[in-house]
Order: sequence, then structure tokens, then C-alpha cells
Amino acid sequence: MLYLNLKSVLEARQIEKPYSFLVKIGIAPHTASKILANDTHVMRLDNLNLICKALYCQPNDLLIFKQDLKSPVEKTHPLTQLIPSAEDINWQHQIKTLPLDKLKQISKMLDQAENQE
Repeated sequence: MLYLNLKSVLEARQIEKPYSFLVKIGIAPHTASKILANDTHVMRLDNLNLICKALYCQPNDLLIFKQDLKSPVEKTHPLTQLIPSAEDINWQHQIKTLPLDKLKQISKMLDQAENQE
């Protein structure tokens, strides 16, 4: 079954007030509450579009797949690519604690990657 994985994307973008953020980008307050409580079974495409634009991400970044025991899918099914990995990396902490020279190296790599696009 597909679920929203909005919390991890909001954390990655360092958004401290998710409800205010969602309302500010144009999502109705009631809908924002339901989305944040993971109590939504229907997502309007215009809301998904607003969230993706504001968070600079793709819909696949917001979705995760959890195997449903009642109707399992094969391991080779494309949905299984949305199963989150077991490792949860706190990259913000890693960046904050990197020595300055390594941070400069990462900045150069990011610039190079951006220029290749």
C-alpha cells in the first residue's frame, strides 16, 4: 500500500512548522491536518503539485510502499522500489560536524553535478 512520506522530506528541508508551511503554499487547513496526521487516502493532484513545487521534489520522494499481507506484490514489481531503506542517515548532523576542508570538497562536487545537468 502507498503512504505519504512527507515527514522525512520536511525534515530534510528543515521545515520546523509543517502545518504552517502547507497552509502557506495553498493547501486548505483541514487537508493540511489530515496530510500531516497520515489520515488521507486520497490526494488531489493539485495539492501534490503544490507540495512538490514548494519542496523541490518529485512525487516519488513523497511516497513509500509498504507490503500489504492481504494482497502482496512480487519482489520484482516496480512498487517495491518505493520501499524505504533500513538505514536512516542523519545527513544534516553529518554536514554540521564535517571539517571545513571536507565541506568545501562537497560544495565543489555539488557545483560540478549541477553544471552537468
